[in-house]
Amino acid sequence: MGGQIHYEVADHIATITVDNPKVRNAFDYEMTQELRRLWGEIQRDVNVRCVIVTGSGEKAFCTGWDLTSTAAGESQKFAKVARRDAPYSQITAIQNRCWKPVITAVNGQCVGGGLHFVADSDLVIASEGATFFDTHVQNGLIAALEPAGLVRRIPLDAVFRLSYLGSAERMSASEAHRIGLVGEVLPADQLMDRARALATIICGYSPTALARSKKAIWESLDHGLEPGLDVAYQQLELHADHPDQVEGPTAFFEKRPANWAPFEGDDD
Repeated sequence: MGGQIHYEVADHIATITVDNPKVRNAFDYEMTQELRRLWGEIQRDVNVRCVIVTGSGEKAFCTGWDLTSTAAGESQKFAKVARRDAPYSQITAIQNRCWKPVITAVNGQCVGGGLHFVADSDLVIASEGATFFDTHVQNGLIAALEPAGLVRRIPLDAVFRLSYLGSAERMSASEAHRIGLVGEVLPADQLMDRARALATIICGYSPTALARSKKAIWESLDHGLEPGLDVAYQQLELHADHPDQVEGPTAFFEKRPANWAPFEGDDD
């Protein structure tokens, strides 16, 4: 039996847990398709305002693609397909154009394809024992998509070290924090409490303003400065007539909690 993706929603916070302990929370084809389905559900569910992604257990967050499934012949499911149709291009919120805020809680080893979750996350926190490395080239595979995402977050030398050195040199949580790959490092028993605390803060703000801010920031990265500012400004124009534009300042001056409208999605 392959792995599973566990999903739960409480207090407007959705939690996605990668669970495949036999292969350190690697994902197989079925798991990628469940992630794809869930991101679509999250984008449509007005009750969900923030998402936490983590792994089961304490040893591994996610170690990427399950090589045992590839060795068993599953590779034909993604061989020679367009990038957006490849299963490993369907596992994160950004890949699925889901604009709800995402916090990734790295609770152990983050390897290879598991780096997609970090590269595409809005906030990343890690346990003190977390490690980061990429085993693509040592297994005869190309390190391509994960580094392309990571290079927008961390220095180029660090990306090449991950891509070239495999499991021989593993980036520690403290080093990941130093270079900006993760925002906080915590004791393992405090990791999920901190993730939920951050998510609770985020859930208190305008869902639509959050989603459009996320879209403005991420999509601006696809351009140079001036075109990127134009892309970001499109979200400001879109939000100009939204009721939260008035509700937020009104609630502030009336010293009461804001009554936010639900985020019902935008046309992409």
